[in-house]
Amino acid sequence: MLRLGVNIDHAATLREIRRGSEPEPIHAALIAEAAGADSIVIHLREDRRHIKENDLFALKKTVKTKLNLEMSIAPEIVEIACRARPDQATLVPEKRQELTTEGGLDVISNLRKIAGVRKKLEKRGIDVSLFIDPEKKQIDAAAKIGIKMIELHTGRFAEAKNKNEQKKYLKELKIAIAYAKNKGLQVFAGHGLDYYNVSLVAKIKGIEELNIGYSIICRAVLVGLGQAVREIKALINWK
Repeated sequence: MLRLGVNIDHAATLREIRRGSEPEPIHAALIAEAAGADSIVIHLREDRRHIKENDLFALKKTVKTKLNLEMSIAPEIVEIACRARPDQATLVPEKRQELTTEGGLDVISNLRKIAGVRKKLEKRGIDVSLFIDPEKKQIDAAAKIGIKMIELHTGRFAEAKNKNEQKKYLKELKIAIAYAKNKGLQVFAGHGLDYYNVSLVAKIKGIEELNIGYSIICRAVLVGLGQAVREIKALINWK
C-alpha cells in the first residue's frame, strides 16, 4: 500500500494570517494521523512564514507515525534539526521570495555541502532524503554521496497545461523512478499533487510514498481535515 505523508504547513499559514494561536499544527497532525496519514510533513523555512521552531519541537513529542522535516541546508536550520531530531529530514532548495518550492535541489552544484549536511544529520539518527527533479543526473549525484532515499519533484507534471504535456511529464517521472529504483534508492514523490491528478502518479510502479499538503488543507476547509485525508488516501490506493 502506498504511504501518504500529509504536509500541515498551511494549517500554520492560517494561524499566521492573524498572528493568532489557531489552528494549532499539533491538532492538525493528530487529526491527519487518526485519518490514516503515514507521516506528518513540515517545512521550517528560513523566514519562518508558517512553521516555527516551537511547532517543530512540539510535533517531535506528539507525532506517532513519522515526522518528516523539509529544510534548507542553511547552517542555522541544520543546527535546529540536529537538536530537534525529526525522524526524517528532506533537503529542499529555498528562496525567500517564492510562494512555494519552485524546483528540485541542485545536488550536482552543491555536492560537497549536501554531503556534509547528510553526515551531520545522520549522526543524530535522522534519515535523509533529497527533494530533486526527475532527472538521471540528479539521481546519480544523490547516489554518489550515499543518499538512500529521494523525493521526486512532481511540479512539472502537476502544472501541465494540457493532456500532451501531462503525458510527457508522467513519462518523465516513470523513467526517473525506474532509474532510481535500479540504483537501490527508496523513491517518494510530491509537489502540486491534488485530488484530480494524484491517481496517475500513484499508479507508477516503484513509488513508496506521496507527500501532499496544500490541496489537502484546501479540501479540509470544505469537508474537514480528517475527511480530506481519508479521501486522498483512498485515491492513491485505488486500483
